[in-house]
Amino acid sequence: MEPDLFTAAAEERQEKDPAGSPLAVRMRPRTLDEVVGQQHLLKPGSPLRRLVGEGSGGPAGPSSVILWGPPGTGKTTLAYVVSKATNKRFVELSAITAGVKEVRAVIDGARRATGGFGKETVLFLDEIHRFSKAQQDSLLPAVENRWVTLIAATTENPYFSVISPLLSRSLLLTLEPLTDDDLRGLLKRALSDERGLKAAVALPEDTEDHLLRIAGGDARRALTALEAAAGAALDKGEPEISLTTLEETVDRAAVKYDRDGDQHYDVASALIKSIRGSDVDAALHYLARMIEAGEDPRFIARRLMISASEDIGLADPNALPIAVAAAQAVAMIGFPEAALTLSHATIALALAPKSNAATLAIGAAMEDVRKGLAGPVPPHLRDGHYKGAVKLGHAQGYVYPHDLPEGIAEQQYAPDAIKDREYYEPTRHGAEARYADAVEWTRKHLGRKRS
Repeated sequence: MEPDLFTAAAEERQEKDPAGSPLAVRMRPRTLDEVVGQQHLLKPGSPLRRLVGEGSGGPAGPSSVILWGPPGTGKTTLAYVVSKATNKRFVELSAITAGVKEVRAVIDGARRATGGFGKETVLFLDEIHRFSKAQQDSLLPAVENRWVTLIAATTENPYFSVISPLLSRSLLLTLEPLTDDDLRGLLKRALSDERGLKAAVALPEDTEDHLLRIAGGDARRALTALEAAAGAALDKGEPEISLTTLEETVDRAAVKYDRDGDQHYDVASALIKSIRGSDVDAALHYLARMIEAGEDPRFIARRLMISASEDIGLADPNALPIAVAAAQAVAMIGFPEAALTLSHATIALALAPKSNAATLAIGAAMEDVRKGLAGPVPPHLRDGHYKGAVKLGHAQGYVYPHDLPEGIAEQQYAPDAIKDREYYEPTRHGAEARYADAVEWTRKHLGRKRS
């Protein structure tokens, strides 16, 4: 028997006893017009509209699509709607359980259905990012020759998790997190609809607002929380879901954060950019998201150490020691206490004066080296401690700075190719103002000419 998105037995059971299915399942849209949000993907003539048979066919058939978006935004729902609305043969696979063997079986069945009955096949592949490169390669001939029309769903960035040949043969459709208005409409429908709660309980505004915060743009989470809270309210004989009842049934909002996916890097990037921008509150928000999601505290500490040098530098020379101390403390104590240490360091770095002068300085110096601007070390700076160095002229004429009253000798230190280069351009931010004065004074006494 072919794998199907919803087996006939499950559908029959749901029709006979719809109350036995989760609210999120009962409220699944039956048509594209019932889909909440994602209106940018549902315009007339869109790929999804064409997949369900709307619009002309002809030689330009519907394209394969990759649906990319966070959990709960409707990827599986859209596939379900297509399966119900299309007159095409619909097959579903999950990359968690399927392999190349199952993919080839579907492709062989699709070719037989097309050749024998003239019936096209739509293949829904959930969590395609879990397929290896070889497994994804097995889809290419079928997609390229349109033996199947592929609907692939992923929560991971496809540019990292889907092979380029498959991306180039498909349309990438990006699903956005649902807005509060989208979810509010969904909740109202679930409360009143015959498939839902049938107006058995009311949802006050303050409870609805908290439910929206818990959902975080995830329709499935919103409906799951609503069902749990409604059940608790009905058990108590209450006509409406109070805020207290909701808080009792739903402990906290789950953090949308995949430690193995691009959200890991997106939130880490936002943390560092918030520190760079001196927004301590935003920085603490992203830190909290990482902590709540169970991020490795050592990873966070490493990012803070990099930030201390990259974005603060000598504007606050204490920033790097604070970050290093935080990393050492985190390694010793771990969570939950490490959250306090990471907060300490994050606040200190966010509020520190900022300078990327050290970052720019090493970048400019390395760029010159890559261009070949190096040259031999000046003879008077070369090692003179070995036998024969004097005959070679090494270390001859070197002036020892400590022998001079001001502790600085006017002599050439850099190779000829870059002797007038000035890589470090300090700011006047925070403590770096002192270094700016020092740089100006030392360059003058070294006899350096401005480049």
